[in-house]
Amino acid sequence: MMDLMFPQVGKDMVEVLERLGCTVDVPENQICCGQPTFNSGYVEASWSVMHNQIDALSAIDCDYIVCPAGSCTAILKEYPDLLADDTTDPTGEYMAQAKILAAKTFEFSQFIWRVLGIADCGAELNTIATYHRSCHMTRLLGERETPFWLLENVKGLEMRQLQGIQYCCGFGGTFSVKEHEISELMVTSKVKHIEETGAQVLISCDPGCLMNIGGRFNRLGKPMKIMHIAEVLNHNVDESRIKKVSEVATPAPAPFP
Repeated sequence: MMDLMFPQVGKDMVEVLERLGCTVDVPENQICCGQPTFNSGYVEASWSVMHNQIDALSAIDCDYIVCPAGSCTAILKEYPDLLADDTTDPTGEYMAQAKILAAKTFEFSQFIWRVLGIADCGAELNTIATYHRSCHMTRLLGERETPFWLLENVKGLEMRQLQGIQYCCGFGGTFSVKEHEISELMVTSKVKHIEETGAQVLISCDPGCLMNIGGRFNRLGKPMKIMHIAEVLNHNVDESRIKKVSEVATPAPAPFP
């Protein structure tokens, strides 16, 4: 999805990480993480997809794996469990590699704050925005805070809290295809709550959610700019304003639930 639908997000993500001192290597052989196949019930068919991803990522000598989607990050960290019944890996080689990869895999915003210890990326975006919290990033990955904390330090950005932030946008990968009527009701409700904030921009850490919500806005003929958090953190950057977590005030608690 990132390559086909949001290529600029990938570029912004790399630029942010390099600016913060990282050396970034993107494995050419990586494909889908296997989540759509697995969630559709094709468990055995998904094993070969996961094997390919493990081979591609293991071939790179890296300290960390950083992903621009909370959803994909979550399933990469679940690989050891998902491969537990893998009959095509009798020696457990892929299981062992999966455990190593899972331990060093982080979602983009999570990596910036919790691993690099950066609170302010030096970005500036003069607008009013609201943030959509993706289900997998919140519930599977357990990350509720880092996006809000990073956005809090973007110069000129006014964040408005979204009502029903804990609710799904209706995408859910193949759910939006299998249960399209329910999905449409869910995303329409999400659009309504976003409009109520008065925001001009919708920000999220998951491209699937952005595609779904942005698509619904388009179908309804309503203007709404959607931005991945990587695009925000790479916007109008002043490197002199980059600050570490230790150099800023303790952030306010993120919206709950």
